[in-house]
Amino acid sequence: MSITSYSQLENLFNRIYQLQHLASIAHWDMAAMMPSGGSQARGEALAEVSVMMNELISDARTGDLLQSARQDKLQLSDWQQANLREMHRLWLNATSISSELVKAKALAGSQCEHAWRTLRGDNNWQDFQPLLQSVIDLTIEESQQRADASSLAPYDALLNLYEPGQNSVALDVIFAQLVEFLPVFIQQVVDRQAGDTIIQPVGPFPVEAQRELGLTLMKKVGFNFKQGRLDVSHHPFCGGVAEDVRITTRYSEDNFSESLMGVLHETGHAKYEQGLPVDWLNQPVGSARGMGIHESQSLFQEMQIARSQPFLQFAAPIIQQFLDNEQTDSQCWSADNLYQLNNRVKPDFIRVNADEVTYPLHVILRYDIEKLLINEKLAVNDLPEIWDEKMQQYLGISTAGNYKDGCMQDIHWTDGSLGYFPTYTLGAMNAAQLYHAATHVIPDLKQQIAQGEFAALNQWQKEKVWSQGSFYTIDELMIYATGETLNPHYFLEHLKNRFKP
Repeated sequence: MSITSYSQLENLFNRIYQLQHLASIAHWDMAAMMPSGGSQARGEALAEVSVMMNELISDARTGDLLQSARQDKLQLSDWQQANLREMHRLWLNATSISSELVKAKALAGSQCEHAWRTLRGDNNWQDFQPLLQSVIDLTIEESQQRADASSLAPYDALLNLYEPGQNSVALDVIFAQLVEFLPVFIQQVVDRQAGDTIIQPVGPFPVEAQRELGLTLMKKVGFNFKQGRLDVSHHPFCGGVAEDVRITTRYSEDNFSESLMGVLHETGHAKYEQGLPVDWLNQPVGSARGMGIHESQSLFQEMQIARSQPFLQFAAPIIQQFLDNEQTDSQCWSADNLYQLNNRVKPDFIRVNADEVTYPLHVILRYDIEKLLINEKLAVNDLPEIWDEKMQQYLGISTAGNYKDGCMQDIHWTDGSLGYFPTYTLGAMNAAQLYHAATHVIPDLKQQIAQGEFAALNQWQKEKVWSQGSFYTIDELMIYATGETLNPHYFLEHLKNRFKP
């Protein structure tokens, strides 16, 4: 009976995967290709798909099948048992909130996100605030429903959607270490770098040349163009599905590095998706293991690899080939100059453009605010003021009156994705630990990277992370790949070694 029940569950989750496939491509199209007039209809269609998926998972028959399959789960293989565990987790997530709330949140999020694309550019907090208020109100309601169903605190109930098993008590301890270390370290690095001599490449750098450069390096590091593509959107992201990964970037003719590093960052996400276990892609166990691990793969590609001296030694002549022009001193394309250029530390407004030393404080700022919002200790209308206060506290700069570079800069809150931001810094710490482990398995890793050879590294990542999907829990995966659970020591040592104040 239990095997039959399990087979029925596999069929059910295959149906859900096919709907997720279509919804993901529709989301990509909305961000990259869709004309503005299609926003309302697309939002309604995606909301309907969200309800369909939620109803399939939360149907009473699904609960019965899960109960039946779990009774004799020892008859299942290890991967089937892990798949059943993930099915149950998704079922708990789905049954924790009502279909009415799922639809209401999807509609409010679609409206808020679409308006944000215009209102942010206009620095128009006044018109954006009520739209965000609607989304936050629904997200608070969601957090409370999930908390009631899981016995977690409201914010932790949201956090577990993105980072299963994590909680704010543990995060508070980890982030407190960073808040204690980073502000002083940042100032030390800024002071040291003030004496550096950097030759600034002079643009304009044509968008098409930047695009071709990005495509070339994507191919070099292992992106599979038979199962993915690169496009442009207002906010860079990686979407689609493992069989058809869609990544996007945005270009500035004055700053090629922003787009290039963004492309390589998203390529890290994409390579993870393309490396997931092929036989399990249509099942929960075949999906990525939480957003902290997903972000570790993008930051592994960008921070640990692409901004390193060995990688830039390999990439420098390629970058020069595509971007050199009569206005630029050819010396600016040296590996040393590009290394200094791509590792400048400077407190600034925008999270997505932040260096890896200041970036965690951008994340912790948002984490602090999210907890206050969800616990109803902060009103949405007061967001600009607390944002400015914490920017001054953590990074020494003010966003007073500058909403577009302050509390309006991110897309995440427009659809109620609270609990997501911590995964960025968890990802940075995971990436440093994973890279440290890789260097022990591949002793000449730096030399291979300098020669543009990534096969051994990609194979190690595929074996240790990508092909494991969600077979392991997060802690188990880190032990499997590195020998221990997450340890912030590796991230802090990485910063000290790279920036040497």
